[in-house]
Amino acid sequence: MPQIIFEDDYILVCNKPHGLMTEPDRNNHPNLKQEIINYLKTTTGASNPYVQHLHRLDRPVSGLVLFTKDKSCLHELSNQFALRNVEKYYFALTANCPHKLTDTLNHWHRKEKKKGQIVPEGTAYSEWVKLDYKVESYTQPFLWNIQLHTGKFHQIRCQLAHINCPIMGDTIYGSTKAYKENAIALQAYKLIFTHPISGERIKVEIDNNLQNI
Repeated sequence: MPQIIFEDDYILVCNKPHGLMTEPDRNNHPNLKQEIINYLKTTTGASNPYVQHLHRLDRPVSGLVLFTKDKSCLHELSNQFALRNVEKYYFALTANCPHKLTDTLNHWHRKEKKKGQIVPEGTAYSEWVKLDYKVESYTQPFLWNIQLHTGKFHQIRCQLAHINCPIMGDTIYGSTKAYKENAIALQAYKLIFTHPISGERIKVEIDNNLQNI
């Protein structure tokens, strides 16, 4: 049963647990979209309810995922993400502390196979990426509060690793500190977006649970 944080006739926001894929894959792994479909079958009585996610979280990442339950809202919500009108916030834990406790990271990023890379400006097929962060704890593990401005493949993971602060449990990006099985210490804890029908600015937020699992 998915943990539903916000729901109305048009949209739904749920809290994805660590280790669960957002969408189906070729290997038929359990995934959040199917869990939402099963939930809506129960609550609506529809045999094939429409639902579509607007963004994805990596399998080992937990946190908020926005879905639309109405196909007519898909274009409007997709545009909000494309135009960077959706505010996305994350918590992360690292074993290392950065030189600056508050900063903006601007890099050039390129996806290479199943890993993101920070590359020099002008590198072929690279894209500009940006995030803001503030380190909110002063003892290990260090708690980061991150606003993600772009949202490319493994962006937070490779940007933090690039400044020698890999996320705990993220062995792909060099972490040597263990975390929960099938998980890294990264949580999407807040989304702010515009409702596609009412035009109201919606904020959905969950508590930090990275240190409690």
